[in-house]
Amino acid sequence: MKNKFLLLGIALASLTACKTASTLQLANVQPKQNISINNELKNDEEFVKVIEPYKEKLDREMNQKISHTNVDLTKQGDNSNLGNLLADYTFEGGNEWAKINLKKNVDAALINIGGIRTTIGKGDIMLKNVFEVMPFENEVIIVKMKGTDLQGLFDYYAKTQVNNPVSHLYIETKNGQLNQSLINGQKIDTDKDYYIATSDYLALGGDNMKFFAKGESIPTGIKLRDLFIEYFKKTPEVVPNTDVRLNFIGKK
Repeated sequence: MKNKFLLLGIALASLTACKTASTLQLANVQPKQNISINNELKNDEEFVKVIEPYKEKLDREMNQKISHTNVDLTKQGDNSNLGNLLADYTFEGGNEWAKINLKKNVDAALINIGGIRTTIGKGDIMLKNVFEVMPFENEVIIVKMKGTDLQGLFDYYAKTQVNNPVSHLYIETKNGQLNQSLINGQKIDTDKDYYIATSDYLALGGDNMKFFAKGESIPTGIKLRDLFIEYFKKTPEVVPNTDVRLNFIGKK
């Protein structure tokens, strides 16, 4: 008896659904002509006049010299000079903030090579160059980590052999196995708390840096790009460090 009522219910539902569907009407769609975006498309002269003063002001700001370099700053290699430079700036800026707000020193810094979007050629460094290098609105984060949890950081580099720039860290691997790991030239103290300056993207596990999840993320409110601009302005002549920080022996 229950099965009969069930079948009757399904049949009524089907009829209702068909009736509802039959009452639907198709929208009256009017085809429009596509407009191709190319060099033949003329500028809106009125709009151009309106934005021209703002464009000129922006161009003046972006083309202001903020520093100089006698060498090309590139992101190539495991210890790229631009990577080392920006990692050092991250360390220095994070350390200044931590000393004031946490009464602690930052022990190391780590950024991702993918976040460095281009290079800076030899000569004057303009404000626009820093925007090109770092177009993202990433924030400097201080991650407090126990010494025992830092092993995850070193294991990450041993596994990936990736050239994500570091400062005040030395990571040596041999044939994919961790050979030596130092922070400020010292072996890790498992009983100590360490403070690592990085970006919010990495602190949240970006680039598979899941080891940061074991730490405590402390926001600084400082944008990485603003920090880089500040340090370029402080340094009239950029001389990047070219010391070896990532030493992947036998890297394929």
